[in-house]
Amino acid sequence: MVTSGALPGPCMLCGGDRGSRVGGGWECAACGWRYGDVPDADLPLPRIQVVYYLRFDRRVKIGTSARPRQRLAAIWHEELLAFEQGGRPLEQQRHREFAGIREGGEWFTLTDELATHIAALRAVGDPWQLYARWLSEALRA
Repeated sequence: MVTSGALPGPCMLCGGDRGSRVGGGWECAACGWRYGDVPDADLPLPRIQVVYYLRFDRRVKIGTSARPRQRLAAIWHEELLAFEQGGRPLEQQRHREFAGIREGGEWFTLTDELATHIAALRAVGDPWQLYARWLSEALRA
């Protein structure tokens, strides 16, 4: 029987506070990490390639990184809009898709078409929770 509710404490991987009781233990609802397990500090975290969408005013930067926290800290932006799991090929595909609204470099005008694409990504989940889930899946693999 699966029971949902508050975790006994924050998830050690993503900090989430909600989960499901499965068998004799809890799993984080945000990332799927088993409550109480601690990532091995001696091992590097897996590198998860993401395509990110950052908003600054009415412009969106579509870029990629394997270390999104560090990368986003280095870019002036107002809001993280979304993540997609994928690397340079997916980023280049998105650049081709939205080439007609490119302002220069990796910056694009926030049109209805781009906003619809981003909304579909947001419907899947919060960007940082998705990243935590992908990280959790890679750690379990």
